Amino acid sequence: MTFVITQGCCNDASCVPVCPVQCIRPRPGDPDFTTTEQLYIDPASCIECGACAFVCPVEAIHHDAAVPAPLADAIGMNAEYFATDPLQDVAPLPVERHRLPSEHPELSVAVIGAGPSAMYAVEQLSEIVGVSVTLVERTPTPFGLVRSGVAPDHDRTKRIGDRFSRVLRRPNVTCLFNVEVGRDVSVAELLEHHHAVICAAGASDDRKLGIPGEDLEGSVSARELVSWYNGHPDFAERHFDLSGKRAVIIGNGNVALDLARVLTQPASAYERTSVSDVALEALRRSAIEEVVVVARRGQAFAACSTAELLALSKLPGVDLLADAAEVSVTDDELEAASVGGRSAALARRRAIVEAAAKRTPTAPRRIVMRFRLAPTELTGAGDGTVSAVVLSRPDGRSETLETSLVIRAVGFRGRTVPGFPFDPSAGVIPNDSGRVLDPETGEHAPGLYCTGWIKRGPSGVIGTNRTDAAETVTSLLDDVAAGHVGSPTGDLADLVDLVRTRQPEMVDLVGWQRIEETEVGAGRASGRTRVKLLTYESLVTTALRT
Repeated sequence: MTFVITQGCCNDASCVPVCPVQCIRPRPGDPDFTTTEQLYIDPASCIECGACAFVCPVEAIHHDAAVPAPLADAIGMNAEYFATDPLQDVAPLPVERHRLPSEHPELSVAVIGAGPSAMYAVEQLSEIVGVSVTLVERTPTPFGLVRSGVAPDHDRTKRIGDRFSRVLRRPNVTCLFNVEVGRDVSVAELLEHHHAVICAAGASDDRKLGIPGEDLEGSVSARELVSWYNGHPDFAERHFDLSGKRAVIIGNGNVALDLARVLTQPASAYERTSVSDVALEALRRSAIEEVVVVARRGQAFAACSTAELLALSKLPGVDLLADAAEVSVTDDELEAASVGGRSAALARRRAIVEAAAKRTPTAPRRIVMRFRLAPTELTGAGDGTVSAVVLSRPDGRSETLETSLVIRAVGFRGRTVPGFPFDPSAGVIPNDSGRVLDPETGEHAPGLYCTGWIKRGPSGVIGTNRTDAAETVTSLLDDVAAGHVGSPTGDLADLVDLVRTRQPEMVDLVGWQRIEETEVGAGRASGRTRVKLLTYESLVTTALRT
């Protein structure tokens, strides 16, 4: 008997330090920690204490006798990990306790953004005696991709927001939501009132395909569509054409699979979730019967996780298919795609795709995995809308797929944050372990730090930001100890008054709590997890009501 980590693992490694026998892998600092699909428990070493399940913020850990039936494959996946990499070092990881030096007993930090990377930084900083944190977020609500990026049917993953909510309620955390840096307050002004500023602005731009026709109507980014069905106020009232029978997704990462799942499942699968009401109505009217997921490389290099692909193969009423001519894998490809000798996940993914290639379609809807195809052009109808995508094979042959909806799921990019340097080629803030670097001198820009996707690029999952934030926080505290951090010249209360003067619709902690109570209450009344407010006007009106 053992505990098992299942699909939905957020990789934040909260479970690792509490394990008394250190049987969870990989751990922060292990070579494959930053590339692993999820964490795993060694069934031969687990003593069934349950400490890991107690601290898991997304409820992804279960006793093997109580694993939900749809997640039963996780039992084998945990065992397979240790079959190829047996547990060896069981010495506990050192526990790092941060303290401010006696000669610097107070530290104030402003954090720009309120997504997972920001929240992990705020959590770690606000645990330190003498530290105060000001959180500045452009939208009226916090938590970034937890609110507007995680698929609405992944409620357990969204529960990490409960952990972040507790952090916001700490007395040494101040919330300035619906406040935009560069419009309502400058980085220079934040530095005048804080010892340091951490940018955690994420990656809010999209990578382009760079092909003709990419700007036709009906060619959209994954970020736009995901934000739309999750009710982000920037996109909640957008219209997307779901009237065609086929949609084509370029890219095969987890975001692409989320989109394929949302577009092929019946709308009834989302009626009890937090999906946007606008999107839910559009899904009810959707005519999409087939979603084609296109990848440039072979299946050995698929960017999706095994768990997400496995879940796709088990969707009721949806066939997962593949082209038998495209799914072959050479030994060289398997070796090249294997990370740190991890071949079990690749073998399992290969089995899923090969089964898809042999499957006879019987369901009313289908998801088709395509490999070794590169989009070369989007062609349009006379009204300026997408009518087809042209795909090129390695041998030079081309194939045209008719479609009215092409979704680019080829990655995100950071964008310039006023007051911070920016590397346009990499789409990140230049930095060294989170210390922002002046691109001209290569020296640390005093008081400026960064974390998350704007620091390292769009990689990893939610929990990856925990270790990333820890690195940045350590760099900041090391600089404090070394006397490299200046002192604020203004009082925080004065800054709050200044911001409120410029932005009378600023949302504070109490205002955000009103939004939470309204959305969750509306969800409870209708049998849903929450009913989201979809516009800035409705969010702000709710937050500021007396």
